Amino acid sequence: MAHETPPRWDREMQQRLERGEAAALAELYDRFASLAYGIAQRVLDDEAATAQVTREVFAVLWESPPDFTPDTGPMRSWVAGLAHRLAVQRLRADLDGRASGAERAEAAEQVRSASTAARADYIVTSMPAPLREALELTRFQRRDYRQVAEQLGITEAEARRRLRLGLQLLSTAAQYDAEGL
Repeated sequence: MAHETPPRWDREMQQRLERGEAAALAELYDRFASLAYGIAQRVLDDEAATAQVTREVFAVLWESPPDFTPDTGPMRSWVAGLAHRLAVQRLRADLDGRASGAERAEAAEQVRSASTAARADYIVTSMPAPLREALELTRFQRRDYRQVAEQLGITEAEARRRLRLGLQLLSTAAQYDAEGL
């Protein structure tokens, strides 16, 4: 499940990194390594490359703490975005070695598909817990909205609302333009 972090925590963490506190980096790694790894894995589908991208994410945090600005959003989002961007760059670099036009078109489609999948994963993990719970019940446990309402102890109308909002958020993953990275 997603770790919720308040904005104050993000600011304090950035300040600790700027002071060079190794414990801050370890805390960030414990909190966000699985997120960075999961996003990179969806894009790359290669263990070694995924591990390298994950290390690069935390190297950027350590070497350039000012790159993260708490005013622009939570650190969780920044880590996820950086992992995605680095993974896509690595995939493109790996695929650029292919010379033919057909292989390049196939590579571009692979980048788009992987980016959409990674974006969808991130959207689900970062959405509010009530929406995520409702979606997980329908997706993984094959519950309908009535069963979701019963299991969560909410009205059927609230269950439908949560599912609708969750699906609307999830639908934005397909609208994401990987070419802009």
